[in-house]
Amino acid sequence: MADFPFRPSRYAPQTFGAVSAGQLWKHVSPERRTAAAQAFWAEKNASAHSDAMVEMAGHLKFRPKSVQALPIEKKVRYLASMPGLSDSVAGHVLVAYHVATKRPMMAAFLDQLGIKHENGVIAEEDLKPPAQGPLEAAVGKLFDEYPHEDVELYLSTLLVQDRDTWGGLAAVLDARAGGDKGPAARA
Repeated sequence: MADFPFRPSRYAPQTFGAVSAGQLWKHVSPERRTAAAQAFWAEKNASAHSDAMVEMAGHLKFRPKSVQALPIEKKVRYLASMPGLSDSVAGHVLVAYHVATKRPMMAAFLDQLGIKHENGVIAEEDLKPPAQGPLEAAVGKLFDEYPHEDVELYLSTLLVQDRDTWGGLAAVLDARAGGDKGPAARA
């Protein structure tokens, strides 16, 4: 679990509920950061791109216009190498990564929970938090079928994006991080 964003040795139990998108970004592997930055710059989201360029300009001590003029390869490299991002930019980058590269896993998770989606992107307007039992079962199934690092990052991203809906994931992830695989994994 080299890429697991929250190692029990560094974080006490119950930390998943307190983590933000910016904190999550700090624990993403360099390879995933690069893939995430590529996905982010490939999508059409002028507002998020503008926010990212302002952050990059501040970090690099460039003018925002200079960052805007950079070739895409440099934007990817610079964004991926930034040690910290605001919660807003980190959230956009992480979501872009999942939408561009992890749709089958996202769709499998939402199917398991009976949540309407369009190729892994939630389509329900008024999404209610899933019950803990089905949530644990869906998480267990994802861990059985996909690389653990991918599942951990996806679930952590859901949690930091929408704590009201996905808050139940904190207990499931904390239990897994603490060595207890939870009721779904023991069944």
